[in-house]
Amino acid sequence: MAIKPLILCSASIVALTLGTPASAQAIATTPQDRTDVPATGTPARTDAATTQDVPTADQTDQDIVVTGVRASIVGALNVRKASTQIVDSIVSEDVGKLPDNNVVEALQRVTGVQVTNRTGGEAAAISIRGLPDALTTLNGRNIFTAAGQAFALQDISANLVKQVDVYKTRAAEQIETGLAGQIDVATRRPFDFDGFAISGLARGIYNEQADTYNPNVALLVSDRWETGIGDIGILVNGSYTRTKYRDQTITAGALVPFATETPPAGSGLAPLERIFPGANNENWTPGLDRGLATAPGSTLNINGVQTPYYLSRDAIFSSDLYGKRERPSANIALQWAPNSSSVYTAEVFYAGFRGETFNSLQFSFVDFWANPQPVGLYDGTNIVKTRTANSVYGFNSGDYNQSKTDSFVYALNGKWDVGSHGKIIGDVAYQTSKVTSSFTAMRTERTANQINVDFNAGGGIPSYHFDNDALLTDPAQWNIAQFYDNANRDKGSALTGTLDGYYGWDEGFLRQVKAGFRYDNRKASTSVRTQDAGGLGRSLSTLPSEALFTNSGFFDGKSDSPSSWVLPSGYWLHDNADTVRGLYGLKTSDQLSLQRVFDIDETTLAAYIQADGEVSIFGRPLKLQAGVRHITVDTDYNFFDRYNNGAQTFVSTGSQRWLPSFTARYELTDKLRVRFNYGQTLRRPNFTDINPNYNLVGDLTNVGYGSGSAGTATLKPTHSKNYDVAVEWYFDRNSAIFVTGFRREVDGLVVPLTVRETILNNGIVAGATNSFAITRPVNASNGVLKGVELGLTYFPDYLPSVLKGLGFQGSLTVLDSKQNIPLSDAAGNTTGQASSPFFGVSDLSYNATLAYDRGPVGARLSYIWRKAFLANNEARLFANPIGVWRNPEKSLDLQLTLNATDRLGFTFDAVNLLKAKQQTYYKFEDVGGPDRFNLGTTLLSRTFAVGARYTFK
Repeated sequence: MAIKPLILCSASIVALTLGTPASAQAIATTPQDRTDVPATGTPARTDAATTQDVPTADQTDQDIVVTGVRASIVGALNVRKASTQIVDSIVSEDVGKLPDNNVVEALQRVTGVQVTNRTGGEAAAISIRGLPDALTTLNGRNIFTAAGQAFALQDISANLVKQVDVYKTRAAEQIETGLAGQIDVATRRPFDFDGFAISGLARGIYNEQADTYNPNVALLVSDRWETGIGDIGILVNGSYTRTKYRDQTITAGALVPFATETPPAGSGLAPLERIFPGANNENWTPGLDRGLATAPGSTLNINGVQTPYYLSRDAIFSSDLYGKRERPSANIALQWAPNSSSVYTAEVFYAGFRGETFNSLQFSFVDFWANPQPVGLYDGTNIVKTRTANSVYGFNSGDYNQSKTDSFVYALNGKWDVGSHGKIIGDVAYQTSKVTSSFTAMRTERTANQINVDFNAGGGIPSYHFDNDALLTDPAQWNIAQFYDNANRDKGSALTGTLDGYYGWDEGFLRQVKAGFRYDNRKASTSVRTQDAGGLGRSLSTLPSEALFTNSGFFDGKSDSPSSWVLPSGYWLHDNADTVRGLYGLKTSDQLSLQRVFDIDETTLAAYIQADGEVSIFGRPLKLQAGVRHITVDTDYNFFDRYNNGAQTFVSTGSQRWLPSFTARYELTDKLRVRFNYGQTLRRPNFTDINPNYNLVGDLTNVGYGSGSAGTATLKPTHSKNYDVAVEWYFDRNSAIFVTGFRREVDGLVVPLTVRETILNNGIVAGATNSFAITRPVNASNGVLKGVELGLTYFPDYLPSVLKGLGFQGSLTVLDSKQNIPLSDAAGNTTGQASSPFFGVSDLSYNATLAYDRGPVGARLSYIWRKAFLANNEARLFANPIGVWRNPEKSLDLQLTLNATDRLGFTFDAVNLLKAKQQTYYKFEDVGGPDRFNLGTTLLSRTFAVGARYTFK
């Protein structure tokens, strides 16, 4: 192990820092390092502090004071301008005025950032230049949720945030993980203010699809005093939001082969009979990357006979999900400056989540062949577009999920000046995070006389009806079927300590030396329980009336499909869980316990040294920064096999790596500059990806085996070499245009590999089987991601009269990605290689914001768009192309502010004004597309909010 070299290296670094000659002159410090300047527009932060001075909008242009929307946009521009690394930011307009509901939605206007997963009335997933694994930090400290490697940024209320920085490049002083970059969220501290400050907001948010009104409130109180022991400040900031939402999705099932109306003699098939894969898949192989051939007349070898086939969907289903989430959050900060050369900060941050969802699912197969009817095909294919199926089996399912998250960060930070020319920063943080969840579901089933389906009736949305849709709401038509009862608990904690120091000069080539050491001990554990049972053999009508739920108005007329059905109420299932367990003869709550799945203890040691230099070329400054970071990771794993009486497996791994970085910034003129950066970063495996325990699903579609997933204990970190070149032209006081080209060379990408396995005593009831297609992550791919970013901020100063204050902010990102994907047989043997884009990467995305800020009025009108992209690969169970793609995604949002006084303002916000949908389809390479291979369509809600803010400082 390299722990001893790290300690020796750290000791030498500290000695170098403290032993620098006292004749050196003072260097500028960041606003966070000072007690007299609000920390607006802070650039690169590590766990402790930074060493670059960033002027605020007011400081940069001292003859013009800008506030509100313009101050926010220009403040972000100045962060980039002053930073050594390539940094794009979101800066709060004022206290409590980051103009979005959460951090993820705020970031969607940042160049190179793409957001997705907009269900539930908000955006929930983020990628930077197409990569989804950004390091998440809070005030420079690494944060996470439970047993994960990242923090759910949507759980951070925008009301608590002062600034969010997105780092596209990395210096040696920054934490090494996250191929995508780093997202650092800064909260406020009492020394941000001159004295007493109070700010409060109250908003009411209307969710149109759920027809609900939801509160969003926040309060900040801060004060500071001059005392006999120095300056003391305290800040308390709290926020609470609640959202009730509704997501409606209609999905055409996967593709499988069926016989034609006239199957050949000897095939043994009836007209339009579904063709299942036989033993050893002699009929056909499920899960082919490109799926089965779609040309008219394509054949399969069935019983030695070349048999033409149709490709048709096996099912159609509708999901009507009702959800509620609550997010309480708070941060408390205490600061003490006993003298002008030291500052101590103690702070506590809390983020909570309370969520529940009830999914009303209506599912019907479309593959039974009683009295077969002719089908309608897409022209020039063997793909079925329309069909009528008789005696079809279907089920409804009331699925209820409840989850709770509590995350705490406790931190103590000290900063000490070393004379007038250096600083030492020490930081200690402890954090805990826990997520508990439970899931219950009861199915009901029936056989319907007939179903008529058009798998794409227009715009990728299917149409279907039964011979009598009214029976869907009659409880007597449904029999009580399977019951599922699961629970999880994930926990994580970390103790982190850092020590950093820097020293600087105003003249000569060497301008600054910075060095530091980081210790991190991370623990994580997961426990689960599962039990399920078969049907009760009784009618749904035998349950009490309060146990039933009937929805209405499904899909709001946007689909020609049933709009109402009856099923067990998820809320009743949760409230009467032991009663339901008793009906099925299952264990009740007093007999239930969680089983350990894994626990992990990981220690990371890192040390770095970094130097800044400056030379003059043609009379203009060339600023250089070079550094190297060394990390050592030791990890101990304990895995417990719940399918084998909790048998324990212990694994211990270790790794170490040197990560160099280099940045050059040359100022061609006062307004034109170029940057170059080279650096190396890591993506550590998710703890769940290294857990070898199984998650299993039975053979629900009669393909001959079930499916499942498991981790790979020997999974290694993914490594990336990163190159960036940027040209930036700050052509006016508050305006700039910049172009950045970048390239990521990634080794050891994690891709899924599917292997057929036999797993006995697995406890599967629904679709009982001992054979499973198990998909595991493996380091079996390398890839390249490259692209160009273009950004523009423009606030013209020549506009007349009322148009003064009008400006534009926009960006365009073009990406190209390619990774090799190993092809394998059922035993997991690699049989070849294919190429694929990176998951989640849109080749083209842009955002455009028209901003207005004049007098009491502030406004933003923002449009976000991203091109279609590969979201994931589906389980290898069917005959369609294996890639699941997302249609292009867009959102048009409006934000208005009217300041009645200097302290009181009123706001109006509208999100998803165009009522965009989220849609998926099947595609692999040149096979597939949204028209004939459409998959799911989800209606996204439009929201409107009105509110008031009061600020005194």
